[in-house]
Amino acid sequence: MTALELMVLGLPQVRQPGRLWALLAIPVLLALYLIVLRRRNRTGMRFPNTGVLAAVVRPQPQWKRHVAVVMTLCSLASVTFAWARPMGTEKVPRERATIVVGIDNSVSMTATDVDPSRLAAAKTQATTFINSLPAGFNVAVVTVSGHPRVVMPPSTDRATTARAISALGTEDGTAIGDALKESLAAIKQAPGAKESDPVPAAVVLLSDGGNTDGTDPMTQANAAASAKVPVYTIAFGTSTGYVDVDGQRERVAPDTGLLSRIAQRTKARTWTAESAGDLKQVYQDVHSSVGYEEVKKEITAEWAFYALGFAIIAALGVVSMATRWP
Repeated sequence: MTALELMVLGLPQVRQPGRLWALLAIPVLLALYLIVLRRRNRTGMRFPNTGVLAAVVRPQPQWKRHVAVVMTLCSLASVTFAWARPMGTEKVPRERATIVVGIDNSVSMTATDVDPSRLAAAKTQATTFINSLPAGFNVAVVTVSGHPRVVMPPSTDRATTARAISALGTEDGTAIGDALKESLAAIKQAPGAKESDPVPAAVVLLSDGGNTDGTDPMTQANAAASAKVPVYTIAFGTSTGYVDVDGQRERVAPDTGLLSRIAQRTKARTWTAESAGDLKQVYQDVHSSVGYEEVKKEITAEWAFYALGFAIIAALGVVSMATRWP
């Protein structure tokens, strides 16, 4: 039985497809059962005294016999499929996956519309996020200010990465385009990264938007799209956020339009996170969408379990019929 035929039937692929020929015994056994059943109904049992027969043998419900036979055949089919070593899929962490966390550390991130401040909340949630990743993931940290830089190259050392995040201070300016450029460069530094075989990667950009310096963000978004690196953006803060600069209050509402365009261009998602609690769900979504891949695994035990279940039902049917005899 070919893989295409199995897919049409809704069955998984198997390692030993030749063994599935044994399934032909199932319809043969079913046909024999139907033939025997028909002959029995035609001939009947000759008994000179039907009253005595009724007293000796109580009537048997036909459906119990049919269920027992069907369950037996299903058990045989399941055993045969298990013998053929069926294959399934499961999600496993990508061992070479690299995630770059870009944290906006410009002055506007000191706004307190997110408790205790945008930057403090971003640091806390970024640390929680990286600690939730599988141990094999590489994590890099890039600042998003007027002069972005890689403060932590791709590494599996969570403690050192957390310290790098905690040590971030505020800087002037916001160069989102340059931050994306630094993020793509950091991905190439990941262990095992090759031009011919790039590592699976993604960028998580936490920023309140408002690009003020550096290259055009969309130019770098195009570069990320070409490299097949999704850039998940989080518009940090609320429309009422403000900061005090030189004694003057300035509004610092997030630029959701720019962040949304970056995410769309790289086939990622964008969110507006107005609280630290919202960020937790955002990170969970990124984790599940970027960090896993489907791999094939043998599921023989699963089909053996099905066979056992069918066999138990068939046995219960036989026992039920047997107990009706005196």
